[in-house]
Amino acid sequence: MDALLTSISGLDNFAVYFALSIVFLFVFKIVYAFVTPHDEWKLVKEQKSVAAAAGFGGAMVGFAIALSGAVANSQSLIDFAVWGVVAIVAQALAFAILRFTFMPKIAERINNNEVSAGVMLAAVSIAVGLLNAACMTY
Repeated sequence: MDALLTSISGLDNFAVYFALSIVFLFVFKIVYAFVTPHDEWKLVKEQKSVAAAAGFGGAMVGFAIALSGAVANSQSLIDFAVWGVVAIVAQALAFAILRFTFMPKIAERINNNEVSAGVMLAAVSIAVGLLNAACMTY
């Protein structure tokens, strides 16, 4: 019985960090929708756009990877929250850099359901998320 109690002794911390992570995912969705000139939800839900689903899905995965790095390395909830915001900013910047340098027509291409553009956006987003998570190991 002691082993079981010891195993679940951190359940309250898990619940708080997990709940805050879900809140961060929701905030990320809002921020990302604000940063991108195309409406991902409309494209995915109404037009069934594979390009938008791939791009937005990759952005969510990239952000979740970075956020997991923040959880694993934070010293407190405040520390986690600060690095969660950093992760949001990094993902938003990744889209902006891709849009304004390497693929200036990415939003138009995603609107046109060009899957290759969505896949590239997903790849960049996941790569940035991985780098972001690695850089949080201070």
